Amino acid sequence: MERSRRVRVRRVYDAPEKADGGRVLVDRIWPRGVSKEAAALDEWCKDVAPSTGLRTWYGHDPARFEEFARRYRAELRDADHEAAVRHLGELIGHGTLTLLTATKDVGISGAVVLREVLVGNDTGDE
Repeated sequence: MERSRRVRVRRVYDAPEKADGGRVLVDRIWPRGVSKEAAALDEWCKDVAPSTGLRTWYGHDPARFEEFARRYRAELRDADHEAAVRHLGELIGHGTLTLLTATKDVGISGAVVLREVLVGNDTGDE
C-alpha cells in the first residue's frame, strides 16, 4: 500500500473506525469534552503540534492557512519537532496511521500539513 494511503486525518470527535489503524492525537491541547476512553488513542503526540505562538496567530483563519502551513513546515524541521516527526514516520511502517485533531475543519488544520510532510508531499517551499 502506498504511503499516502496509510496516513489518514480525522476529527477526534468522530467515532473510531476499524480502518483507522493507529490513532494518534496531534494537538497540543487535550480536546474539550472528550474522555480518554472515547478518544480511543494509541498515543498523544503533542510534541509534533504547532507551537502555541503559531497556533494562536493562525486561529484557524482560512485566509492565513497558506502562511500557517509554511511556518508549521519550518517548525517541523526544527530540533523541538524532529524526533516526534521521525517517530510518526516509524509508526507508518507498522500500518495505517490516523492523525487526530479537534479542529472543526480538518482541511485547514495542522494535521493535514503534518500528513503532507509524513507522506513526502511536502514541497518545503519557504
